Amino acid sequence: MKTKYLATIAIMGLLTLGFSNSISASVTQNSSTFGSVLSQDIAQADLTRFPAYYTENGAALDGQDVVAYFTQSASVQGNSQYSYQWKGSTWLFSNTANRDLFAANPEKYAPQYGGYCAKAAAGGVLATTVPTAWNLRDGKLYLNYSADAQKEWKQDTANKIAKANANWPRILDNETLKQ
Repeated sequence: MKTKYLATIAIMGLLTLGFSNSISASVTQNSSTFGSVLSQDIAQADLTRFPAYYTENGAALDGQDVVAYFTQSASVQGNSQYSYQWKGSTWLFSNTANRDLFAANPEKYAPQYGGYCAKAAAGGVLATTVPTAWNLRDGKLYLNYSADAQKEWKQDTANKIAKANANWPRILDNETLKQ
């Protein structure tokens, strides 16, 4: 992205110096394209009230090792010794192997709906999660607010996933986060 910004600055410098009309026409066309790209980048970086990944105590998902859900079928607390930075969050893992698996393919292991409660997301609200209320479905990790929320999530899950997908990530700008 820096290259685009530097190119724009250079082009604007050329315009200021009064180079030929043909360069000016080319610059105008490229600037228009650049403006469109910049607008898209700003829209994607839109600030929300809550982070894209549920973070507690300085770590994504309160430091749970998300890879362990897949490899050990268990919730396992991560260790800061095995941390990895991804998408603005610090992710903790219980060992080097899990950290490396995540680093190689974070989208595979990252929980759906940013690690916020999947059932709540289906209802259009945002809620924290507990590490023991989780579910793997079609190779994706879903977390829930509580064991009771997880029981409800498991009823008509396909419909709830469709609703949560429709609400995500818009709900990151909700007024409150149920804790």
